[in-house]
Amino acid sequence: MKSTLHIVLLVLTAFVSIVPPTWARIYIDINAPSISKFKVAVADFHNLGRAHEQPELSRKFADVISHDLDLSGYFSPIDRKAFLEDKDEGITLEAINFKNWSVIGAELLVKGGYTVIGNHVEVVARLFDTYRGKQIMGKRFLGRITSYRWLAHRLSNEIIRMLTGQDSMFLTRLGYVDTTTGHKEIRVSDYDGYNSRAITSDGSIALSPRFSPDGTRILYTSYKDGRPKLYLRDLRSGVCRVLSQRKGLNIGAAWTPDGKGVALTLSIKGNPDIFLIDLNGRILKRLTSNWGIDVSPSFSPDGKKMAFVSNRSGSPQIYVKTLENGHSRRLTFDGNYNTSPSWSRLNRIVYTSMNHGSFDIFTIDPGGGEPRQLTEGAGNNEDPCWSPDGKYIVFSSNRLGRYHLYIMTANGQNQRRISSGKGEQTAPSWGPAIP
Repeated sequence: MKSTLHIVLLVLTAFVSIVPPTWARIYIDINAPSISKFKVAVADFHNLGRAHEQPELSRKFADVISHDLDLSGYFSPIDRKAFLEDKDEGITLEAINFKNWSVIGAELLVKGGYTVIGNHVEVVARLFDTYRGKQIMGKRFLGRITSYRWLAHRLSNEIIRMLTGQDSMFLTRLGYVDTTTGHKEIRVSDYDGYNSRAITSDGSIALSPRFSPDGTRILYTSYKDGRPKLYLRDLRSGVCRVLSQRKGLNIGAAWTPDGKGVALTLSIKGNPDIFLIDLNGRILKRLTSNWGIDVSPSFSPDGKKMAFVSNRSGSPQIYVKTLENGHSRRLTFDGNYNTSPSWSRLNRIVYTSMNHGSFDIFTIDPGGGEPRQLTEGAGNNEDPCWSPDGKYIVFSSNRLGRYHLYIMTANGQNQRRISSGKGEQTAPSWGPAIP
């Protein structure tokens, strides 16, 4: 059954013919090869309090919201240089000259204002249909001035929720490996790469961060004691403990969907195989037993199957294992190097494949079939990971020289760089929004 996102802007029936083409689009088909983007204008926010208080927030709120809407893939923000608005134009329905916006092609208009209250700021945003001259959303939030980006993300999320009926990625977080210090450390940031903070400062090698399903904890492997150990850190309290320190490998961990177990590669029997442990580190079950090297587990949304990488056929390939009966089958056959599977909640597997001498990102149905290539001709593209809603993919790429993080839609469109800095950023994990 074809999935659709319902836009609750308008209910058009007999009057479709008299409405501009934009508003005849009642559904956005997330399975469509491409989406016709809405042209949106995001005006600078008005200071509704004392003019001398935090004037820079006017542009900052608008910039973050415009950036959010652009990254979503649903919108094409209009360059503010094209705006014809009167700088004194208000943010209420009665104060807006909609002709000045529709003439530049804006189909949607975001207007807002803010009031500074001590070290807090109250911000309001309104979404307008420029063709009909109607307000279709209004929201107000209060938060610390230092958290203005989070407030803007919340407003952007409300816009997406109004237009699609579902929450966006704007309040989610990323975990990744960063080399800015000269070592490989784990960092966590907002979904767009901002507000990055260090999770480790081991001065060593930390790898493979993985958020828990509820986003409150993160797994990673660190070599700070000279050999790989699996660590579990509580992101709320900062408390960190060793989860697995068995002889040999303790790498490549993945949470079970219920957050009660962890799959990882251990080499306690000599050969690297995947085991299931509980949150006390106790082994519950051996999940693979083969002469080859088995790594990179990723569970299906219902937890009944597991994708993983094995070289049992002679080269790294992706396999799918049914956990109830233990049956494994090979999933990838194109290419001689396929790795890094990530299984989305919408039941699609994304992975990295060696393609004509470079790494590119593909998706495939877990049941098999023809892979779909998402990146091409732009350096190496690796380490793909799905967003919690399964609509976006974060990955690392060296298309501009160094490895940085990029995001794209599930069909490979709207590829945008989101990380920066002196070092490289790799191995991303995408965590859910925290209430």
